Amino acid sequence: MNTRELGRTGIRLFPIGLGGMPLSIQGRPDEAQALRVIGASLDAGVAFIDSADVYCLDQTDIGHNERLIAKALKARGRTKSVTVATKGGLKRPNGDWTRDASPAQLRAACEASLKALQSDSITLYQLHAVDPAVALEESVGELKKLQDEGKILHIGLSNVDLGELERAEKIARIESVQNRCSPYDREDYDDGLLAACEERGITFLPYGPVGGHRAHTRLLDEPLLASLAEKYEATPYTIVLAWHLAKSERILPIPGASKIASAEDSPKAALLDLEPEDLEKIDGLNG
Repeated sequence: MNTRELGRTGIRLFPIGLGGMPLSIQGRPDEAQALRVIGASLDAGVAFIDSADVYCLDQTDIGHNERLIAKALKARGRTKSVTVATKGGLKRPNGDWTRDASPAQLRAACEASLKALQSDSITLYQLHAVDPAVALEESVGELKKLQDEGKILHIGLSNVDLGELERAEKIARIESVQNRCSPYDREDYDDGLLAACEERGITFLPYGPVGGHRAHTRLLDEPLLASLAEKYEATPYTIVLAWHLAKSERILPIPGASKIASAEDSPKAALLDLEPEDLEKIDGLNG
Protein backbone atom coordinates (compact mmCIF):
# COMPACT_ATOMS: atom_id res chain seq x y z
CA MET A 1 0.00 0.00 0.00
CA ASN A 2 1.18 3.52 -0.79
CA THR A 3 2.27 5.19 2.45
CA ARG A 4 4.17 8.27 3.57
CA GLU A 5 6.44 8.66 6.57
CA LEU A 6 5.50 11.09 9.33
CA GLY A 7 8.58 13.25 9.59
CA ARG A 8 11.53 11.04 10.48
CA THR A 9 9.57 9.02 13.02
CA GLY A 10 9.47 5.76 11.06
CA ILE A 11 5.66 5.88 11.26
CA ARG A 12 4.20 5.07 7.84
CA LEU A 13 0.76 6.46 7.09
CA PHE A 14 -1.90 6.32 4.39
CA PRO A 15 -1.36 9.48 2.26
CA ILE A 16 -4.65 11.14 3.28
CA GLY A 17 -5.56 11.96 6.86
CA LEU A 18 -8.71 13.25 8.55
CA GLY A 19 -9.05 16.73 10.00
CA GLY A 20 -11.28 16.47 13.05
CA MET A 21 -12.35 20.11 13.45
CA PRO A 22 -15.73 20.00 11.57
CA LEU A 23 -16.92 17.28 13.93
CA SER A 24 -16.67 19.50 17.00
CA ILE A 25 -17.13 23.20 16.21
CA GLN A 26 -20.32 25.18 15.58
CA GLY A 27 -22.64 23.35 13.18
CA ARG A 28 -21.17 19.99 14.15
CA PRO A 29 -23.09 16.75 13.59
CA ASP A 30 -24.50 14.84 16.54
CA GLU A 31 -22.20 12.35 18.21
CA ALA A 32 -23.61 9.27 16.50
CA GLN A 33 -23.06 10.83 13.07
CA ALA A 34 -19.58 12.03 14.01
CA LEU A 35 -18.60 8.54 15.10
CA ARG A 36 -19.87 7.15 11.79
CA VAL A 37 -17.81 9.72 9.89
CA ILE A 38 -14.64 8.70 11.73
CA GLY A 39 -15.47 5.06 11.13
CA ALA A 40 -15.98 5.67 7.41
CA SER A 41 -12.56 7.33 7.21
CA LEU A 42 -10.92 4.39 8.94
CA ASP A 43 -12.68 1.93 6.65
CA ALA A 44 -11.34 3.89 3.67
CA GLY A 45 -7.76 3.44 4.87
CA VAL A 46 -7.13 6.61 6.89
CA ALA A 47 -4.65 6.06 9.72
CA PHE A 48 -3.92 9.65 10.80
CA ILE A 49 -6.40 11.96 12.53
CA ASP A 50 -5.59 15.57 13.38
CA SER A 51 -7.26 17.12 16.40
CA ALA A 52 -6.84 19.95 18.91
CA ASP A 53 -8.08 20.65 22.40
CA VAL A 54 -9.88 23.75 21.11
CA TYR A 55 -11.89 21.94 18.45
CA CYS A 56 -15.02 22.58 20.49
CA LEU A 57 -17.72 25.21 21.04
CA ASP A 58 -16.20 27.25 23.87
CA GLN A 59 -14.16 27.02 27.07
CA THR A 60 -16.72 24.69 28.68
CA ASP A 61 -16.32 22.19 25.83
CA ILE A 62 -12.51 21.89 25.66
CA GLY A 63 -11.34 18.47 24.49
CA HIS A 64 -14.59 17.57 22.70
CA ASN A 65 -12.88 16.44 19.51
CA GLU A 66 -10.20 14.48 21.35
CA ARG A 67 -12.81 12.64 23.43
CA LEU A 68 -14.81 11.89 20.30
CA ILE A 69 -11.78 10.43 18.51
CA ALA A 70 -10.82 8.36 21.54
CA LYS A 71 -14.34 6.93 21.70
CA ALA A 72 -14.37 6.09 17.99
CA LEU A 73 -10.98 4.38 18.06
CA LYS A 74 -11.79 2.41 21.19
CA ALA A 75 -15.05 1.17 19.67
CA ARG A 76 -13.16 0.05 16.57
CA GLY A 77 -10.23 -1.48 18.45
CA ARG A 78 -7.91 0.92 16.61
CA THR A 79 -6.25 2.79 19.47
CA LYS A 80 -2.82 1.40 18.55
CA SER A 81 -3.05 1.38 14.76
CA VAL A 82 -4.20 4.97 14.18
CA THR A 83 -1.93 7.96 14.81
CA VAL A 84 -3.69 10.85 16.52
CA ALA A 85 -2.11 14.30 16.48
CA THR A 86 -3.37 17.13 18.64
CA LYS A 87 -2.40 20.71 19.46
CA GLY A 88 -2.09 23.24 22.26
CA GLY A 89 -1.61 26.99 22.43
CA LEU A 90 -5.09 28.40 21.80
CA LYS A 91 -8.11 29.07 24.02
CA ARG A 92 -11.86 29.39 23.33
CA PRO A 93 -13.27 32.06 25.70
CA ASN A 94 -16.97 32.43 24.90
CA GLY A 95 -16.35 30.76 21.55
CA ASP A 96 -13.60 33.15 20.46
CA TRP A 97 -10.18 31.96 19.30
CA THR A 98 -7.31 33.45 21.32
CA ARG A 99 -3.64 32.56 21.68
CA ASP A 100 -1.88 31.43 24.83
CA ALA A 101 1.31 29.49 24.17
CA SER A 102 2.83 30.17 27.56
CA PRO A 103 4.70 27.20 29.06
CA ALA A 104 2.14 26.82 31.85
CA GLN A 105 -0.80 26.78 29.44
CA LEU A 106 0.89 24.34 27.06
CA ARG A 107 1.66 21.96 29.92
CA ALA A 108 -1.88 22.13 31.27
CA ALA A 109 -3.33 21.67 27.76
CA CYS A 110 -1.10 18.68 27.04
CA GLU A 111 -2.00 16.96 30.28
CA ALA A 112 -5.71 17.57 29.64
CA SER A 113 -5.31 16.17 26.12
CA LEU A 114 -3.71 13.02 27.51
CA LYS A 115 -6.81 12.45 29.63
CA ALA A 116 -9.20 13.25 26.79
CA LEU A 117 -7.39 10.85 24.45
CA GLN A 118 -7.11 8.22 27.19
CA SER A 119 -3.43 7.82 26.44
CA ASP A 120 -0.14 7.77 28.31
CA SER A 121 1.57 9.71 25.52
CA ILE A 122 0.63 11.74 22.45
CA THR A 123 2.33 10.65 19.25
CA LEU A 124 2.42 14.13 17.65
CA TYR A 125 1.80 17.27 19.69
CA GLN A 126 1.76 20.53 17.77
CA LEU A 127 2.08 24.16 18.79
CA HIS A 128 -1.22 25.46 17.42
CA ALA A 129 0.06 28.96 16.69
CA VAL A 130 2.89 31.25 17.67
CA ASP A 131 1.85 33.54 20.51
CA PRO A 132 3.13 37.10 19.98
CA ALA A 133 3.17 37.58 23.76
CA VAL A 134 5.47 34.59 24.34
CA ALA A 135 8.88 33.91 22.82
CA LEU A 136 8.65 31.00 20.41
CA GLU A 137 11.70 29.51 22.10
CA GLU A 138 9.80 29.37 25.41
CA SER A 139 6.81 27.63 23.82
CA VAL A 140 8.88 25.06 21.95
CA GLY A 141 11.14 24.66 24.98
CA GLU A 142 8.16 23.55 27.05
CA LEU A 143 7.15 21.05 24.37
CA LYS A 144 10.70 19.70 24.50
CA LYS A 145 10.36 19.24 28.27
CA LEU A 146 7.08 17.39 27.78
CA GLN A 147 8.80 15.22 25.19
CA ASP A 148 11.67 14.48 27.55
CA GLU A 149 9.09 13.44 30.15
CA GLY A 150 7.49 11.02 27.68
CA LYS A 151 4.15 12.82 27.60
CA ILE A 152 4.57 13.55 23.89
CA LEU A 153 6.64 11.53 21.45
CA HIS A 154 7.10 13.98 18.59
CA ILE A 155 6.76 17.74 18.12
CA GLY A 156 5.04 19.64 15.32
CA LEU A 157 4.22 23.26 14.50
CA SER A 158 1.14 24.89 13.03
CA ASN A 159 0.59 28.29 11.43
CA VAL A 160 4.29 29.12 11.13
CA ASP A 161 6.60 30.59 8.53
CA LEU A 162 10.07 29.47 7.49
CA GLY A 163 11.86 31.72 9.95
CA GLU A 164 9.80 30.39 12.84
CA LEU A 165 10.48 26.82 11.78
CA GLU A 166 14.20 27.51 11.76
CA ARG A 167 14.04 29.06 15.24
CA ALA A 168 12.07 26.13 16.61
CA GLU A 169 14.51 23.61 15.17
CA LYS A 170 17.26 25.08 17.32
CA ILE A 171 15.27 23.96 20.38
CA ALA A 172 13.77 20.62 19.34
CA ARG A 173 13.43 18.24 16.42
CA ILE A 174 10.35 19.20 14.43
CA GLU A 175 8.54 16.42 12.59
CA SER A 176 5.65 18.30 10.99
CA VAL A 177 4.39 21.69 9.87
CA GLN A 178 0.65 22.23 9.54
CA ASN A 179 -0.45 25.34 7.62
CA ARG A 180 -3.47 26.38 5.61
CA CYS A 181 -2.93 25.48 1.96
CA SER A 182 -5.19 25.01 -1.06
CA PRO A 183 -5.11 25.85 -4.79
CA TYR A 184 -6.33 29.31 -3.82
CA ASP A 185 -3.99 29.73 -0.87
CA ARG A 186 -0.69 28.05 -1.69
CA GLU A 187 2.03 30.47 -0.64
CA ASP A 188 3.87 27.79 1.34
CA TYR A 189 4.31 25.70 -1.78
CA ASP A 190 6.10 28.59 -3.47
CA ASP A 191 7.82 30.59 -0.70
CA GLY A 192 10.42 28.02 0.35
CA LEU A 193 8.66 26.48 3.34
CA LEU A 194 7.73 23.25 1.55
CA ALA A 195 11.23 23.01 0.10
CA ALA A 196 12.68 23.39 3.59
CA CYS A 197 10.41 20.63 4.87
CA GLU A 198 11.58 18.36 2.06
CA GLU A 199 15.24 19.08 2.81
CA ARG A 200 14.80 18.38 6.51
CA GLY A 201 12.50 15.35 6.24
CA ILE A 202 9.57 17.22 7.80
CA THR A 203 5.99 16.31 6.87
CA PHE A 204 3.83 19.17 5.59
CA LEU A 205 0.19 18.82 6.67
CA PRO A 206 -1.99 21.17 4.59
CA TYR A 207 -5.20 21.98 6.43
CA GLY A 208 -8.19 23.33 4.53
CA PRO A 209 -6.69 21.54 1.50
CA VAL A 210 -9.84 21.98 -0.59
CA GLY A 211 -10.46 25.50 0.61
CA GLY A 212 -11.74 24.88 4.12
CA HIS A 213 -14.98 26.27 5.48
CA ARG A 214 -14.45 29.55 3.64
CA ALA A 215 -13.79 28.46 0.07
CA HIS A 216 -14.53 24.76 -0.47
CA THR A 217 -17.74 25.47 -2.38
CA ARG A 218 -15.76 27.62 -4.79
CA LEU A 219 -14.12 24.49 -6.15
CA LEU A 220 -17.47 23.20 -7.34
CA ASP A 221 -17.87 26.30 -9.51
CA GLU A 222 -14.41 26.03 -11.05
CA PRO A 223 -14.77 24.89 -14.72
CA LEU A 224 -11.27 23.41 -14.83
CA LEU A 225 -11.88 21.19 -11.83
CA ALA A 226 -15.27 20.14 -13.15
CA SER A 227 -13.62 19.12 -16.41
CA LEU A 228 -10.87 17.18 -14.65
CA ALA A 229 -13.39 15.51 -12.38
CA GLU A 230 -15.20 14.22 -15.44
CA LYS A 231 -11.95 13.11 -17.05
CA TYR A 232 -10.78 11.12 -14.02
CA GLU A 233 -14.27 10.07 -12.87
CA ALA A 234 -13.73 11.74 -9.52
CA THR A 235 -15.01 14.72 -7.56
CA PRO A 236 -13.36 18.15 -7.77
CA TYR A 237 -12.32 17.72 -4.12
CA THR A 238 -10.52 14.47 -4.83
CA ILE A 239 -8.79 16.06 -7.83
CA VAL A 240 -7.45 18.82 -5.60
CA LEU A 241 -6.25 16.37 -2.95
CA ALA A 242 -4.41 14.41 -5.66
CA TRP A 243 -2.82 17.70 -6.75
CA HIS A 244 -1.52 18.20 -3.21
CA LEU A 245 -0.10 14.67 -3.11
CA ALA A 246 1.69 15.18 -6.42
CA LYS A 247 3.50 18.25 -5.07
CA SER A 248 5.75 16.27 -2.75
CA GLU A 249 6.14 12.94 -0.99
CA ARG A 250 6.37 15.02 2.18
CA ILE A 251 2.76 16.25 1.90
CA LEU A 252 -0.06 14.54 3.78
CA PRO A 253 -3.35 16.44 3.40
CA ILE A 254 -5.84 16.41 6.28
CA PRO A 255 -9.25 17.30 4.80
CA GLY A 256 -12.07 17.67 7.29
CA ALA A 257 -15.35 15.82 7.02
CA SER A 258 -18.73 15.99 8.72
CA LYS A 259 -20.52 13.68 6.28
CA ILE A 260 -19.89 10.03 5.51
CA ALA A 261 -19.76 10.72 1.77
CA SER A 262 -16.87 13.16 2.26
CA ALA A 263 -15.04 10.76 4.55
CA GLU A 264 -15.30 8.04 1.91
CA ASP A 265 -14.41 10.30 -1.01
CA SER A 266 -11.22 12.01 0.18
CA PRO A 267 -9.05 8.87 0.53
CA LYS A 268 -9.70 8.04 -3.13
CA ALA A 269 -7.18 10.77 -3.98
CA ALA A 270 -4.40 8.37 -3.01
CA LEU A 271 -5.31 6.28 -6.06
CA LEU A 272 -5.39 9.18 -8.54
CA ASP A 273 -2.39 9.84 -10.76
CA LEU A 274 -2.95 13.19 -12.45
CA GLU A 275 -1.14 13.85 -15.71
CA PRO A 276 1.59 16.55 -15.62
CA GLU A 277 -0.32 18.90 -17.88
CA ASP A 278 -3.36 18.70 -15.60
CA LEU A 279 -1.23 19.46 -12.54
CA GLU A 280 0.07 22.54 -14.34
CA LYS A 281 -3.46 23.66 -15.10
CA ILE A 282 -4.38 23.48 -11.41
CA ASP A 283 -1.19 25.40 -10.62
CA GLY A 284 -2.53 28.14 -12.84
CA LEU A 285 -5.77 28.67 -10.91
CA ASN A 286 -6.06 32.21 -9.62
CA GLY A 287 -6.01 32.69 -5.88
